[in-house]
Amino acid sequence: MNSSKQIICSERMRQVPAQFSWVDQRLVRDRYLDNLDVYAAALYLFLVTVSDAQGLSWYGDASTARRLSIDESRLRRARDDLIRVGLLVYARGLYQLLALGAPLPPTPAQIPAPRHEAAERCASSAQGERWRQALRSMNIWPYFTRRLGGRHDFL
Repeated sequence: MNSSKQIICSERMRQVPAQFSWVDQRLVRDRYLDNLDVYAAALYLFLVTVSDAQGLSWYGDASTARRLSIDESRLRRARDDLIRVGLLVYARGLYQLLALGAPLPPTPAQIPAPRHEAAERCASSAQGERWRQALRSMNIWPYFTRRLGGRHDFL
């Protein structure tokens, strides 16, 4: 199948905002998300949104937990998960998001069976649904839309 991508709505095409924030596609392609639960994924998305260009953020545990609608022990577990998969380092209240390294090796449960092309497309949209589910289930959608000036097109 030979198809070319074309912009559907050029008036609202996404761009990297001036305050420097993006989500790297390798989070899905290199299976980082496969190793995270929705809490760790939401924390990562929150930190991507609030960190500076070096990936640094000083948000405290109480404030971060409140914004993500989780308790501080759940926040610590989410942070530990991000550290375990190599996405984050944390020291004395300072978060630093790390550049993505080599793809993570799949665990035996993650080694996919051969698939049809249509099934591949469905799988990738399911990955995106994890992010949407995390945002909605933790009631942080309003925070992100406020942070982006009321825009709803950032997902």
